[in-house]
Amino acid sequence: MTFASSHRSVLQALLAGTALFCSSSALALAQETPPEPAPASEAPPPAEAPPTPVPAAALPPPEEEKEKKKEKPWYETIRLRGYTQVRYNRLPSFRVNDSLINDQGDRFLGKDTGFGIRRARLVIFGDVHPHVSIYLQPDFASVIGDQYNVAIMRDWYADIFVDAKKEFRFRVGQSKVPFGFENLQSSQNRLALDRNDAINSALKDERDLGVFFYWAPSYIRDRFKFLVDSGLKGSGDYGVVGLGVYNGQTANRAERNNSPHAVARVTWPFLFGSQYVEVGAGAYYGRFNVSASPRDDAAYALARGPNMVDARAIASLTIYPQPLGFQAEYNLGRGPSLGSFPDEALLIDSRDLQGGYAQLMYKLDGVAGVSLIPYVRGTLYKGGKKFETNAPRYDVRELELGAEWQIWKALELTAAYVIADRTSSRYPYEQEQGHVTRLQLQFNY
Repeated sequence: MTFASSHRSVLQALLAGTALFCSSSALALAQETPPEPAPASEAPPPAEAPPTPVPAAALPPPEEEKEKKKEKPWYETIRLRGYTQVRYNRLPSFRVNDSLINDQGDRFLGKDTGFGIRRARLVIFGDVHPHVSIYLQPDFASVIGDQYNVAIMRDWYADIFVDAKKEFRFRVGQSKVPFGFENLQSSQNRLALDRNDAINSALKDERDLGVFFYWAPSYIRDRFKFLVDSGLKGSGDYGVVGLGVYNGQTANRAERNNSPHAVARVTWPFLFGSQYVEVGAGAYYGRFNVSASPRDDAAYALARGPNMVDARAIASLTIYPQPLGFQAEYNLGRGPSLGSFPDEALLIDSRDLQGGYAQLMYKLDGVAGVSLIPYVRGTLYKGGKKFETNAPRYDVRELELGAEWQIWKALELTAAYVIADRTSSRYPYEQEQGHVTRLQLQFNY
């Protein structure tokens, strides 16, 4: 190979390398140079807006927060309340009669009495489940024989709610039997110092052991609560409709004849103008086992066996005190009773009964305290007291004039003057007349 040809080959190789280097540089430059902007019509869509941040409250709580939000144990939902009534019945009266007594009502009437605790109640209540509520009420001032201030069970039941709104429920245990208005009204709320004989003779202590069904719309349940909480002397929530079966021998007594009583009640509180009014009616039927105790000079006997027809019907009217109020009830039926003197005075049979009461009241708010409510109540009753030995037949005519002064929510003072003509509850069941002046101090907690 000549020097010229060799030189030519080297020169060609150099030119080829230079061309390859220029092509690579141009390609790299083209890749680094940004493209020209596209026409507006071909511009890409705008980027999506960033997502809205989720509030911290909406985020699932950490484990420690979940622990805090767990449901409380049932025993932490239980609450306590109650009231105590202390009485004195020996103040001067125009016509004192130490034989004027009422064993069904106030055991501190009559001679050799002084201060007494009429009621000492402690209520334990609360929701133990969304569908189950309990209510337990002992009384520490009951009387058994000549022993005073004995603890005894008054209420011990559970409300079992069928629906989430709690409009339908079953009450199982010992509780008040839904008969009448004043029988259901708590003694903590009632104006008169004792319940009237005409209605209360149906149910000693107002209670019995059984199963009851109650229904009321939720807004009516709220109304029942308002009529109590506002100081208007409501009877409480026993449903618009109440139905039930119960032993029939009255509270804290065993069933004695395998024949339960049945009861039904309807009531409706409504606004008439600006005043609340409640009307109701009810009835019960069953057989009651009567106790007879013959005496040497009085051969008391059962006319046709111990299990006697016990049935009543009742009508109730309440015009709540806003400020003037009126309350009345009347019942009639048949029940165990001694007969009329002299033909059937020693025979106990199921006999006619009837009676009732009427009460006028006036509520004055802000009178040296929370409220002052003067009242007057008249009672008439002719019929037996089935739960007393020999079921004595009563003739009761009684007038009570009084006033309740609620000094604070926790303290009430009631003064009452009673003019009575009534049958004694003790053998030989004689008619007694007399007057009694009474004072009661009640503290609520």
